[in-house]
Amino acid sequence: MSRIGKKPVALPSGVSATLDGAQLAVKGPKGQMSLTVADEVVCTVDGNVISIQPRSDTKRSRSFWGMQRTLVNNLVTGVTQGFTEVLEITGVGYRASVQGSNLKLQLGYSHDVDFPIPDGITIKCPDQTTVEISGNDKQQVGQVAAEIRRWRKPEPYKGKGIKYRGEFIFRKEGKKK
Repeated sequence: MSRIGKKPVALPSGVSATLDGAQLAVKGPKGQMSLTVADEVVCTVDGNVISIQPRSDTKRSRSFWGMQRTLVNNLVTGVTQGFTEVLEITGVGYRASVQGSNLKLQLGYSHDVDFPIPDGITIKCPDQTTVEISGNDKQQVGQVAAEIRRWRKPEPYKGKGIKYRGEFIFRKEGKKK
């Protein structure tokens, strides 16, 4: 039994959900999002509650149960609050700024890195060493953050690079004489 799947997803006030076949659409103050529910589970909308149940007792159905419930919960959270990921840049001369529809990164390369900001994502730079990525879709926000981080991963000796806020970088000792 899925402990996550058993919990129904509550719809806050101002959020509505409609189910058309296997297509679940959720509309809220921050926009509208939709999800195609997997065939292995049954989704029902009752008033202000969305519940997910496995279609059969197979291992595949039970494994999809919790995942689909989490995806539905992410839809509801996305249209009400949205998701934010914060990246911190560490290193001498490393900085970031938003210029139009591009994120300009200076990461110690011989050239600047121009990262195009995708649709549905908002990127802010409150200072030169912080990048805030926000949007309605949790998967898209995480993917954009991972792509930006990939340009310069933190190295273990001095910790220079791009890291998630709160991420611990395991530090190594340098060579000894």
